[in-house]
Amino acid sequence: MSQSVSLTFPDGSVRSFAAGTTGRDVAESISKSLAKKSVAIAIDGTVRDLSDPVTDGKIEIITRTDDRALELIRHDAAHVMAEAVQELWPGTQVTIGPVIENGFYYDFAKNEPFTPDDLPVIEKKMREIIQRNAPFTKQIWSREKAKEVFAAKGERYKVELVDAIPEGQDLKIYYQGDWFDLCRGPHMASTGQIGTAFKLMKVAGAYWRGDSNNPMLTRIYGTAFAEQADLDNYLHILAEAEKRDHRRLGREMDLFHFQEEGPGVVFWHGKGWRMFQTLVSYMRRRLQGDYQEVNAPQVLDKSLWETSGHWGWYRDNMFKVTVAGDDTDDDRVFALKPMNCPGHIQIFKHGLKSYRELPIRLAEFGAVHRYEPSGALHGLMRVRGFTQDDAHIFCTDEQMAAECLKINDLILSVYEDFGFKEIVVKLSTRPEKRVGSDALWDRAESVMMDVLKTIEAQSEGRIKTGILPGEGAFYGPKFEYTLKDAIGREWQCGTTQVDFNLPERFGAFYIDQHSEKTQPVMIHRAICGSMERFLGILIENFAGHMPLWVSPLQVVVATITSEADSYGEEVAEALRDAGLDVETDFRNEKINYKIREHSVTKVPVIIVCGKKEAEERSVNIRRLGSQVQTAMSLDEAIASLTLEATAPDILRKREARRAKAAA
Repeated sequence: MSQSVSLTFPDGSVRSFAAGTTGRDVAESISKSLAKKSVAIAIDGTVRDLSDPVTDGKIEIITRTDDRALELIRHDAAHVMAEAVQELWPGTQVTIGPVIENGFYYDFAKNEPFTPDDLPVIEKKMREIIQRNAPFTKQIWSREKAKEVFAAKGERYKVELVDAIPEGQDLKIYYQGDWFDLCRGPHMASTGQIGTAFKLMKVAGAYWRGDSNNPMLTRIYGTAFAEQADLDNYLHILAEAEKRDHRRLGREMDLFHFQEEGPGVVFWHGKGWRMFQTLVSYMRRRLQGDYQEVNAPQVLDKSLWETSGHWGWYRDNMFKVTVAGDDTDDDRVFALKPMNCPGHIQIFKHGLKSYRELPIRLAEFGAVHRYEPSGALHGLMRVRGFTQDDAHIFCTDEQMAAECLKINDLILSVYEDFGFKEIVVKLSTRPEKRVGSDALWDRAESVMMDVLKTIEAQSEGRIKTGILPGEGAFYGPKFEYTLKDAIGREWQCGTTQVDFNLPERFGAFYIDQHSEKTQPVMIHRAICGSMERFLGILIENFAGHMPLWVSPLQVVVATITSEADSYGEEVAEALRDAGLDVETDFRNEKINYKIREHSVTKVPVIIVCGKKEAEERSVNIRRLGSQVQTAMSLDEAIASLTLEATAPDILRKREARRAKAAA
């Protein structure tokens, strides 16, 4: 057995340590101050307890400010929460308590479920436990001992968890003072290192192991951060997100609703449908000249989906229909399409294609249906029926890079038109389970890597790029476009995916310059992704204060007195003639009441007309969110609002025409 361990440090230096040396010992050998700040170590990238003996490899000393420490802080906070609950309510059973995105939770078995009023009490007890600064220590128990100890404590769920651990795996028990729990670890050195930047968020019901046949437990969610400022910022974002929730704004603005008889599908109201169609019309204009807009059937025989591979990969997420014929032999199984690509291949295959026709770009605003679990449904963000701004490009291998760059330019331009300037583009590379030869993957990844470098260079640092190893689709690598909204949340929307699989499965080909049949490269691309989801993102990004060109109702003309009603109607008609969506409010109500009411429904512009304005042929303009009224002539108001209500792509074309005429 080796008597020494060789460690490589981040600066490249190599040092030897005696076997049995712990991570804490290594930290202390560097400096006492580092040892004091250390919370864990990483050997070859794997995070371990500071008290673990080191092994040969690359070592990193993890301090509390390291990004990797955040998961440890949250993990330890979950354990402290469980201890606090059992101190406050003896007899409560603890089950599982993992770290999740933005926080942690623990599930408890208690006769009387917890309520939100219990959370401040638990938080107070947690602070007491953290103040004790008890060390985390680890023991390895036998399976028999673990079951015996937990059974004696009445922790039947822990006994069940012990039985679920595969034979041969160590059973780790972590102590914090006298309290202990079954846990894989790792943990920090002591409870004091958690700090005080934590908060318990909510309580919810949860079935044991997610099975509705099992008992209902109470789940307590919490979050924790290294610094109070980070927690404060997170809570601020949550508060902002709640105010911006598109479901609440959808009700206030009378845009859409959901109901039980149509789970996961949208009931669009007049204003919401106008906004939706504005978005579709904008996207349709952006495709003019480059794409052929097509429409493939909603319902197709299962044989098509078997050929595409979706029946094998995706059947449980598809809505299926069995049609019974006069004879049982005539029974057929159909499926509502979950995506548009197989239909587009059929359109490409219809008629012989020459290399001279490529690239062929087929676009569709296709309604698709996918079965999502009811618990995953979330307003417009997660639905069962939605519209994709989908397109498929059939091109030669030599055209692939140029097409990917062309798609990139279009995607970035669309996002900029909606005010999104912080974009991240990441390349997802080959997953472990995939189709196609390594040579095909090598070629596609090489081309897309070059494209990614070009995207970064052309943006002059404005666009961030990255790699997602192993995250590609099973049929090819892809670009993922993520945008950041007004409160810093990230939304993955656009994709560009190279596909070797479907053209081969369906026998798609074109005739090349040598009169040979050649399989085309197929590129899937989406910009908004789901049009419903993108609209939800827009509503939340703008907090309902939609840009005038997107807003479904752009102007309300409100009169101060009935003497101005005739003039108010004239103003409204003039604005309608200029192409704006306008409503009037001539009710016998005070003007401040009218303004408040229309502000709640997020009308961007309120034009106020009184006797004086009628005499002067002027208007007062009140903007959503502002207390200031701007007076101007009717002609000036029409010109200004008409310009503002014109979509950015139309304004660009006008400017280009003017520049061309001037030249």
